[in-house]
This record gives sequence, structure tokens and C-alpha cells, in this order.
Amino acid sequence: MFKLSDSVAFRRTVTGVLLFVAPLLQFVALLVDPGTWGDDREMVSYGDNPALAQLESLLYHWSWVLVPIAAFGLLHLVRKRSVVFGHIAGGMTIIGYISVSALLLMDPVEWWFGQHYPVEQGQKMFDEVFNLPGVIFGFTLPWIYLGMLGLPLLLLAVSRTGFVHWWVPAVVAVGYLGSIPVPYSPLTIPFWGAPVVALGYLGLKVLRMTNAEWASYYPSADPGVTTPDSYANTTA
Repeated sequence: MFKLSDSVAFRRTVTGVLLFVAPLLQFVALLVDPGTWGDDREMVSYGDNPALAQLESLLYHWSWVLVPIAAFGLLHLVRKRSVVFGHIAGGMTIIGYISVSALLLMDPVEWWFGQHYPVEQGQKMFDEVFNLPGVIFGFTLPWIYLGMLGLPLLLLAVSRTGFVHWWVPAVVAVGYLGSIPVPYSPLTIPFWGAPVVALGYLGLKVLRMTNAEWASYYPSADPGVTTPDSYANTTA
């Protein structure tokens, strides 16, 4: 039975659940975003439906906050194989998605400008604010791109351990990286929908593991290494 005090089951369950939830929240945000179906300028689309615009930002924020937690959980699967590669990719994923989430604070600024100024003037003021060097090099470049690259690479490292097939990182890479040159519109839907399936499959695989299988990814009990020996012969 699952217990909050059971660290092995807790980490495994949280990782599995977030692999479902995080990409799903992003996909739902895409569907409710007025800019997906209308004008992709948020200064305009916010005026079309302010409530959905705010819901969209909220969903994106929590999706991109939860991805780093899921990525941290996936690092457990690369404790023995693809260790360096996996942890570098995991670090890229965590930093990248946190940085993207921070940029969502620009949304209410853009919306407010759109409500109080002509679109062209509001866009000019917005660009002047968010093109400041501190914003660009502190939040944008190259940080937001680390997540787009890091997550497929982290999944590639997980696939190299034999835990999942190669198609999982491939689908996520095609979905997220392939959407970059595509205009933000209904055309984005199949691209961002594909990772929901791939990451959901991975999440289900993690949830179906036994505690003993999850604990088996800990390093061998060498001197100075803490290993949950109590799970050596445990099943979920």
C-alpha cells in the first residue's frame, strides 16, 4: 500500500503522475488559448477572451513548473547507465523549463498594454521592455531553448538504459522541436499532442514498476553509498 513515508513509492508515483500531467496541461493550454484560434498577438487575443487568456497562462505556468520535477525523477533511471549524458540533459531540462515559466510574467504586461494602447504602440513598448539585456540574457537566451533540447536528450538517455524504446524520445523531439518553425496556431496541436502520448506511456510504465524494480536503479551498495536495502526483495 502506498504511504507518504515510503520514499521509494513516493518518488516513483510522483514521477509517473507528473509525466502524465505536465505535458497534458501544456496541451490543454494550447487548446484554450484564444491566440491558437485567432490572432496570435496576445494584445489582441486577450481582448477577445480575457478569462481564457489568463487560464492559458496559468496552465502553461504549472506545466512548465512540473516538467523539471518529472525530469528530476527520471534522473533516477540513469544512475547506472548514461550517467553523465543523462544528468547533463536533465540539468538542461530543469533550467530550461524553469526559465520558460518565468517568462510567463510577460503575459499580463502584454495584455495590459493591449487594453490601454493601440496594438502597434503597445507592441513597441512591450518590445522595449522585454528586449532589455537583463531580460534577454537573464531569462531568454539560451535558457529557454535548453528545455526543448534537454527533455528529448534526457529521454534518449533513459532509452539507452533499455527502460523504454527509442520511439519515446523520437516522438517528443519531433513534437516539441518540430513545432518551432510552425506558426502558433491549430497546426501546433498535432505536434504538442504527440508528446502527451509518448510521455504518458513512459509515466504509465513508471507507475507499473514495483518498488523493488525502482530501487534496483540505485547504485550497488558500495562503501559510502546509501541504498534502500529494505526494498531489495520488496514488490509493490
